[in-house]
This record gives sequence, structure tokens and C-alpha cells, in this order.
Amino acid sequence: MQARLRRRVVGGLAALSVALVTALALGGGALPAQAATGAITGYGGKCVDVAAASTANGTQIQLYSCNGTNAQTWDVRADGTVRALGKCLDVAGAASANGTRVQLWDCNGTAAQAWTAGADGSLRALGKCLDATGPSSADGTPLQLWDCAGSANQRWTLPSGGSNPGPDPAKMPAAPYLYLGWGNPPSATSVMSQTGIRAFTMAFILSSGGCNPAWDGQRPLTGGVDQQTINAIKAAGGQVQISFGGWSGNKLGPNCATPAAFAGAVQRVIDAHQPHVVDFDIENTDEFENYTVQDRILQGLIIVKQNNPSVKIAVTIGTGRGGPEGAGTRLINRAAQLGVPIDNYTIMPFNFGSSNIAQDTISASEGLKNQLKAANGWSDAQAYAHMGISGMNGTSDQGEITTTAAWTQIRDYARNNGLTRFAFWSVNRDQPGFDFTRITAGF
Repeated sequence: MQARLRRRVVGGLAALSVALVTALALGGGALPAQAATGAITGYGGKCVDVAAASTANGTQIQLYSCNGTNAQTWDVRADGTVRALGKCLDVAGAASANGTRVQLWDCNGTAAQAWTAGADGSLRALGKCLDATGPSSADGTPLQLWDCAGSANQRWTLPSGGSNPGPDPAKMPAAPYLYLGWGNPPSATSVMSQTGIRAFTMAFILSSGGCNPAWDGQRPLTGGVDQQTINAIKAAGGQVQISFGGWSGNKLGPNCATPAAFAGAVQRVIDAHQPHVVDFDIENTDEFENYTVQDRILQGLIIVKQNNPSVKIAVTIGTGRGGPEGAGTRLINRAAQLGVPIDNYTIMPFNFGSSNIAQDTISASEGLKNQLKAANGWSDAQAYAHMGISGMNGTSDQGEITTTAAWTQIRDYARNNGLTRFAFWSVNRDQPGFDFTRITAGF
């Protein structure tokens, strides 16, 4: 394996909605004037959910215990559409018969996808109401269309348009690392359909000799399995982040002689794959602790941002329990001095001998926040908006254990404090159940 021998190794909602949208008239009303994104809650306090987080046309919409995943995150729009996972809440066959199933379908602008909020708490289409079958609040209860009766199983709480005008534009989609160079990597699109995850951090871009980028330093930049996977993710409505570097391997930072040359190598990758984010995983003595190379990378990122203003730049570094130390603190301060437009500083809070990984991750993140505030003159909110966490699922190479419960606690800390990047190493290690990926999707 060429990457993350130490830092990353192969080894051992709450509902956001607050009130029903104000209706204009009894029996029918407007959806929010602004986009509103969050959970839709209903009978028994359960959430409207896309079964198995599948994006296939015809997937049943159901009630399910609220879990904060993308399968329960609905974009309620002023045009009457209600969207999740890139598709629309749809009445099957545009039929208005009682018992007609409600499903996920490609958005098509038809009446079967035009919803209005009633003053009685109903959500209506084709003259009928969204209804929990039974009535039942059991997990998996299918939703259907039925005559409006004002009953509890037809009352829904939508996200608030006023208090939640839409997703934070600075926030990157949760994107666990997917490494195609090791360990029977899973199908990215299969993981998407099973877990609701909508993005991946593809690892790693290294040097194939000199200042020439290649996947893992070996696989071709284009035309191979990495490009095929990226194309499939995008075709399924997902996004891609691309990570440069890692713990080991022949990296671009030491091999590119100047900041401009480094930026040129990065540009070749951006031109080939149009990623949403480029992630620079700066580790070890060759990049992280070599300040000449560290400066070369930072100065190169200025050029990358100038040439690609819409591509977000993340820098991923190690940390101690109290926040970045040594070379990490130096990188933060040096980036501020140079004016490097880094969108997100992501820490890797593991491999420091933790016995309470959730507590130590939060402590390390708070330490990062304080360093970013001191270096840049930011407020707490500004610092959080430039922060990310990249954990390690299960057992790290130094024996730390991150359980699903701990990872959920870490995710909730990140979400509640407005962090803008969330990842873990790696989807490869999360098989067969993809439990950490499901939790991560709730970011």
C-alpha cells in the first residue's frame, strides 16, 4: 500500500424542521418562498424516508426513525417540488386513487410532483393528502395518497423556509475516502444507493516520476478505473473530492520544483476530472515537516485558487489531543501570513493514543478553532466554517477504537457547530455493512 501507512492504514436528524409552513388558505397553501432543507416529520414523530436511501425511480417513500441521513433530508422548494437524493417526491402514475403509492422519481414538472401545504398540517397533491398507511408509525410504513381527513397520520412538519433558507454554500458534502488501490474496493454507486452518501474523497494523487500526477503514482490519470469510478459517481448525482499526498509514496510536493510547477500538476488533475474539492493531505517528513516543501505547496495553492475559483481547497493535517502541533501550527500560521485561500482545514484526530476518541476529537477540534482564530482574526463561527474532521473507522494502527456510537457523537458535534467538511478513512474498511458511511451521510 502506498498511502497512509501511519496516519491512515488498512487495519484491524435530529429533525431540522421547526414549524409547518404558513398556509394561505384552509385546505391549501404555499410551500416556502425560499428553499428549505431538512427533515419532514409525521405520525409518531417519525421521518419521511427514502427506503434504503435508493435513488432508483419507483423507490418507496416510508416512515422511519429519524437518523439525520440524506435519505431523510428534503429540499422543499417554492415551485412545489419536494426533493431528496437528487429526485422528487412523486405520486405513482399521477393517479389520485386512494392507496396510490408515493415514490421517488426523476423530477419532471408534472402535477404528480406539485405539492402544497395545508393549514391543517397536510401535504397535498392531485387533490389528495400524503398519508401514513394503516395508520401506523412503525419503521417502514409506506406512504400513500388518500382522501384528506385531517387525521394525525396526515399531518406533517416541514422544514422552515424562514429560518433555514437552504444549505450553507461553504459546506462540502460528507465524503469518506475511497481508495481504489487496495482491498477489494466497493462499487461507489452501490455504496451511494445503500447509504445515502453523495460524495467521495478519491485517494491518492502521487508522482509517477518528477512533477507528473498519477493515481497512487501508478495508475493513469485518465482512462482507468479511477476515471470510470468518478464518472459513475457523477452520473449518479454525486460529487467528487480528490486527495493529493497521504502518509507515504512518491509525492508531488517534493518532486515539483516550484509553486507554479506544483500548481500545474494539480491543474492537470482538475482539468481531467473537474472535482468539487481538491484535498491536500500533507503528512510526514517529506512534506509536512519539510518547511521548504510546505511553503511550496501553500504558495502553489494560491495559484490553484486563482485559476479555479469555484473549486474548494482543503488541507488535511495531523493533530494532537489539544489541536495541531509543531508543523501543523506552523502551517496554519504560515498560510495566514501568505494569504493562502484555504477553504477548509481538516484534522485527522487519531493515532495519538486516545482512550476516548470522541472526547479527544472534540478537544482537538476546539484547539484547531482557537489556532485559526488567532492566526486569521476570525470569530468562532468563521473558524468553524473553515474546519473539518477526517477520522478512522474501527481500530486505528495504534489501537484506538472508534465505535459507531463515538462516530455519531463526532458527526453531531461537527454538524451542530457548523464544520464544513467531514470524512473518514475509509469506505474500503467499512465493508460489508457500511455503518460508518451511513452515519457520515447524516452530516
